[in-house]
Amino acid sequence: MAKKKKQIAILGSTGSIGCQALEVISEHPDLFEVDVLTANNNSKLLIEQAKKYNPNTVVIADEKKYSVVNTALSDLGIKIFSGEQSLEDVVEGENIDVVLTALVGYSGLKPTIKAIKSSKTIALANKETLVVAGDLITKLCQEYGTQIYPVDSEHSAIFQCLVGEACNPIEKIYLTASGGPFRGWNKTTLTNIKKEQALKHPNWDMGVKITIDSASLMNKGLEVIEAKWLFDLKAEQIEVVVHPQSIIHSAVQFQDGSIKAQLGLPDMKLPIQYALGFPDRLKNNFKRFSFMDYPGFTFEKPDLETFRNLQLAYNAMEKGGNMPCILNAANEIAVAGFLQNKIGFLNMPDLIADCMEKITFVPNPNLEDYVATNEATRILANELL
Repeated sequence: MAKKKKQIAILGSTGSIGCQALEVISEHPDLFEVDVLTANNNSKLLIEQAKKYNPNTVVIADEKKYSVVNTALSDLGIKIFSGEQSLEDVVEGENIDVVLTALVGYSGLKPTIKAIKSSKTIALANKETLVVAGDLITKLCQEYGTQIYPVDSEHSAIFQCLVGEACNPIEKIYLTASGGPFRGWNKTTLTNIKKEQALKHPNWDMGVKITIDSASLMNKGLEVIEAKWLFDLKAEQIEVVVHPQSIIHSAVQFQDGSIKAQLGLPDMKLPIQYALGFPDRLKNNFKRFSFMDYPGFTFEKPDLETFRNLQLAYNAMEKGGNMPCILNAANEIAVAGFLQNKIGFLNMPDLIADCMEKITFVPNPNLEDYVATNEATRILANELL
């Protein structure tokens, strides 16, 4: 008897993760089928994807693009919706087995909450959801019996290392970082860098926002907070190690001192495939790693004085409450400002720290508190640009 195909909803199908997820699905047409595709405003690519994968439903968040998408797809029998609310509503579809949340930043929070409440399996590529509201998300997953499978390469690595270790306590984890394009640089050399330099990541092909975050080490800071919630860890159990080769994606140290690590080439399709196919490891044609191509692995401590964002993230995590939400919102505005040449690379941590100091702290926030914190922080951050 043929195995039922998993029905996949991809929130953010036109972004880097979304496009690579569709490549994975194309490699396994006997296992996966696209049920939902969504995009923020890239109507052209969304139309191309819909024609190729023939989903049940398509959502374009930008309501001004609805008519273009509707006209292009009207003969295909695809249900077409627009607007932010449709992004939330679409994940409730009865056919959906897995929701891949690949939206950028805070925008992933509400759709992910809806998917959790619909008891859908979550393949989480939107780390900001856990950064902003980790406590709320964790409680909701417990209440609705929802599983989250991480798609970030580092968290996927930890998750893979923990398979079969349910009874063995974690002593600590090592989150590896490439160091980004400016590894080894100091504040003097970073003073006048441009966005074009920051967008040249040495190892990974990623979206614009996450590439800037990687250059500033904020991406690693967000991943530290995400790891806390995914694996129920304290700050002192999470150590960041710079590993420029990006082959060891992360490692787990157990209470007997033994360390398990997950290795592989820097290719996001592998963690995407693992999350979609779990618990099975699926055969693929991805390029294989060879030890002979990498005769030396190196490791360094991150430079927290030059790249202050990582320390700010640790501070926010230890403070708790709505502080990580403040950190995230301020960072999203800082990155947007940097990409628009409104703020220097080294000024981004100053803006974030100012917001963390000035926005009202809420020790036990609910969803409405997170929404209000996000809005207030964005207003202040834009004023500080």
